[in-house]
Amino acid sequence: MPIKSGPEPSAKQVADEVRRLCGKGLDSLGFAPADLAAVAPVTWRINRLKAEKKAVIPAHVYQRPEVVAGVADFTGDSYALSKRCAEVRAERIVFCGVRFMAETAKILNPAKEVLLPAKDSGCTLADSITASDVRAAKRKYPGVPVVSYINTTAEVKAESDVIVTSANAAKILRLMFEDHKRVLFLPDAWMGSNLARQLGKKPGSELLFWDGKCIVHENFDPAMVALCRRTYPGVKILAHAECNPAFVELVDFVGGTADMLRYVRETDAPYYMLVTECGLGEVARTAMPEKHFIPMCRLCPYMKATTLQSVLQALEDPQPWQKVTVDPAVAEAAKRSIERMFELAES
Repeated sequence: MPIKSGPEPSAKQVADEVRRLCGKGLDSLGFAPADLAAVAPVTWRINRLKAEKKAVIPAHVYQRPEVVAGVADFTGDSYALSKRCAEVRAERIVFCGVRFMAETAKILNPAKEVLLPAKDSGCTLADSITASDVRAAKRKYPGVPVVSYINTTAEVKAESDVIVTSANAAKILRLMFEDHKRVLFLPDAWMGSNLARQLGKKPGSELLFWDGKCIVHENFDPAMVALCRRTYPGVKILAHAECNPAFVELVDFVGGTADMLRYVRETDAPYYMLVTECGLGEVARTAMPEKHFIPMCRLCPYMKATTLQSVLQALEDPQPWQKVTVDPAVAEAAKRSIERMFELAES
């Protein structure tokens, strides 16, 4: 999609922007001077337009580094972004993430315009289950509460009792088990298995789950762990909760992206390996340059679909397909399950 013409930055403004981007750590991630010179005019224009149009740009930690460092107003995992979006005072939200995240932002900000720059920003987990699937599961297990991972569509959230993220799933499930003998967890089967093990619940009888998987986290091979430990003595291996349970059993820490970053900050080790989407490692390397990170990650094609050019275009000339809409009845029901998450997670 062509980008409308607009004011171009002066040579000094570009040089200042390059210095700002270097201060954000882009040069340490391999951006050469020519790369920075190409990025700087785009980030300058986005930030100028953002102020003019009273827009805010949240970005998930898996986004491209030039988006995270160059134009994001705040970054985080799904939970942090949900909370921050509920608190923003901007007139529009340009969401740099995937569709279910932008839907969540719209549910929490119904009066605001929410834009999703990239058309191909889906999610294999969210696509693995529909609202009709949830209704069928509720008929099969009457009275069993439905706890859905935030990586789901607005329609699935509307059919759920409470939403969880990888950071708060264990806590919320413990609270649910205080009043229920069985709980239905959707849609990530591997996260469900990992949570059942963590909580001491029987998978398939006490903790029931769907058969969804993440395209990124299903590709990590447990056999790599032993090789990594031999190659990097003392390495701490951290895995996302969406990983294969056989992989999770071999690592030093399992959790969500925010939990993983916190663990690295609070521990001392010669090496760290973050087993998840590559964007988290880029955030960690720029935030903690004194730490040593060993690459073992996979790119998410959906997260990486958002580019600076698509963000600029969405700000300059948003297309109908970029404007996120949620049916009001669906949004009202989904909002209850999201607010229930906030209530239980912070209790």
